[in-house]
Formats: sequence, structure tokens, C-alpha cells
Amino acid sequence: MKASEAKMLDLLYRSRQFIIPIFQRTYSWTERECKQLWDDIVRVGNQDQVSAHFVGSIVYIEQGLSQATRRSPFMIIDGQQRLTTLSLILEALSRQLNGHEPLEGFSSEKIRHDYLLNIVEHGDKRYKLLLTQTDKDSLISVVDRQDYPEEFSYRIKENFDFFMEQIRSESNNLDIVCKGLDKLTVVDISLDRNQDNPQLIFESMNSTGLELSQADLIRNFVLMGMNQDQQTSLYKSHWRPMEVAFGQEAYGKLFDGFMRHYLTLKTGDIPKINKVYEAFKAYYHRPEIVEKGVGALVADIHVYAGYYCAMALGKEKNQKLALAFRDLQDLRVDVAYPFLLELYYDWKQGLLSLDEFELIIRLVESYVFRRAVCNIPTNSLNKTFA
Repeated sequence: MKASEAKMLDLLYRSRQFIIPIFQRTYSWTERECKQLWDDIVRVGNQDQVSAHFVGSIVYIEQGLSQATRRSPFMIIDGQQRLTTLSLILEALSRQLNGHEPLEGFSSEKIRHDYLLNIVEHGDKRYKLLLTQTDKDSLISVVDRQDYPEEFSYRIKENFDFFMEQIRSESNNLDIVCKGLDKLTVVDISLDRNQDNPQLIFESMNSTGLELSQADLIRNFVLMGMNQDQQTSLYKSHWRPMEVAFGQEAYGKLFDGFMRHYLTLKTGDIPKINKVYEAFKAYYHRPEIVEKGVGALVADIHVYAGYYCAMALGKEKNQKLALAFRDLQDLRVDVAYPFLLELYYDWKQGLLSLDEFELIIRLVESYVFRRAVCNIPTNSLNKTFA
């Protein structure tokens, strides 16, 4: 591992390309984080006595098999949120400058050529930063100044719009913005593929920005240890369909809960919501799971995620079951999901008839409702349905 202090702009300038691997979470900064960074940029831009503003770490590893050349793409282990947000700011600034250069090195053309694009390259190699899936096409559309794709990242769109608005409001002080951007500083951490364990480093990072969800940690744990072809295959066949099924908003809010229900069902123990990742690792290392392999495990999670989406996200296609699930949701008691997930599996396997499955859902609804009428707390129900 090599660590040094570096300006964020210098990091982008001297690097061929940063690639966000598929095991990383999608871009998730909200306006709150963007506003904090923007306020910091303007503040330090106004302070001539301040030479640098620290914004965290950028951790990366050579995507290739060796460290033979500095021109190889870098795979980001930590720092995606900051790099993506900086790219949005730079593109918004380049649009507003329109031929003006308020500070040396900060013309529209120089910003795009130095920090956003590899102008002599074509295809994906043309871009300094490549994100994953929906994020990738959305950021490319911003940098290329094209319409957003049909399935776009609302975070990228909303945050880019936010920065466009902020830069317009500072149109008379763009030199301040440029000075602030030039002062953004990170710890530049380059990993040695042959000596450093990216997974352990990833887990130990105490980064600024949004805390990683339990689902983020699980996805990274599962995929990071594979080679790139295996990662791509498993992600496209199982993990990406789960993200799509949940949707951008629900995935961030509900997938941790789903994994908790899944592990409760599989192990009989109820992990604390902030200990789901630890519980998953313990389950992952069970001999019977190791024997089946990680592919079988992720495929099984995919199956139960589909059941969960049907029950909790209104995606059930059978009208009788959809109505029963909706009525149960109105009671806001999700502790029954481990039990219902198992029943859904039994129904799909033909072990329960449709009428039997619906009847059990209605019995659960009645049981929960009667407890509520009797003013009996629901906090003990999780053990009932585990």
C-alpha cells in the first residue's frame, strides 16, 4: 500500500481512468452531502490563508494483473461518491464558463479535457470516470451533454441540477469556486494487488460521506473475491435483477431488512439490523453453504428477494394474494416476513395450494390485528415468526 496527500484535481488529471467495479453500491449522495461539499468549496475558496481542504480518501487498485504502467485503469475501492460528485461539479462549471477563464487552468475546454475526458480515446476509454450500470449511462449523458437514458440515475440528475443552480447563483464569483475546487485534497491510497487485501481494507475504511449499508457490505464481500468475469456473470444474472426489482429508492431503504428476514429464515436466529453483515458472513462460511458455492447462495437470495418484492413492494401478480399482502401491510408488521417467505417458497414448490396460502396470510393478519386490539406489544412477535 502506498499513501500520499494529493489534490483531487491532480488525481483526475494524471490518471487514465477510474472504474467503479460492479460490486460497489450505486451513486447515493443526496442533496445534503452535495450541499455540504459545495459550502466547503465556496468557504475555502474565499479563504486565501487556507491552502487545502481534506475531503477523505481515494483507495484504488490496478485493474490489470500488474503494476507495470501508470496508464492502466484504476479500480476504485473507496471514494466513488466523492469522485462522481466532483465530476458533476466540474461539468456544471464547464457549462457555465462558456469561454471564460476566471482562474488559470479553469476554462470550459481545459476542465473537460483535463478532468472529465480522454479526448484521444473512443468508447468507454473516452471517460475519466466510469460508473456501474444505470449510473454509468447517466454520467456519460451528462458529460456528453446528451439526453438522459430511459432508465436514469435520479441521484445523478438531481445532484447535477443542484450544482447547476448553485453555479448560476455564483456566476459573478466563479473564481472563488475554482479556487475552492483546486484546494480539495484527499489521501491517495494505491493498493498492491499482490500484497494488500482489498476486502479487509474496504471493511476498515472510516470514510466521510454516507455510511455503507449492510447490503453494500454483503454485495462487496460476495463479489470482491472473484475475478472480473465471475463478478460480471453473477452480478448480471442475480444481483442486478434484484436491484432492478427493488427499484433505486426501495433498494437503499429495504434491502437490509430483506437480508435480515432471509437470514432469520435460514438460521433461526434474528440478527440485529446493524449486524446483518456479520450474520451473513457467519452463514456464508457454514460448511453446507461452502459446499454448494457462492453462486448457489446468491441464486437462492435472488429467489427469496423476488418473494419479498411480491409481498412487501406490491409486485404480486396473483390478485388474491396481492390483496392479502396489501391488507397485511396496512398493519405495518414486517416481523412476519421470515415465516411468510418460507410459505411463499412452499407455495411455489407445490407444497401449499393457493387457497391454503391465502388462508394462512389471513390468519396471520387476524392474529396481529387481535393483538393490536388487546394492546399487546408487537416487539415479541419476531420470535413467534422466526
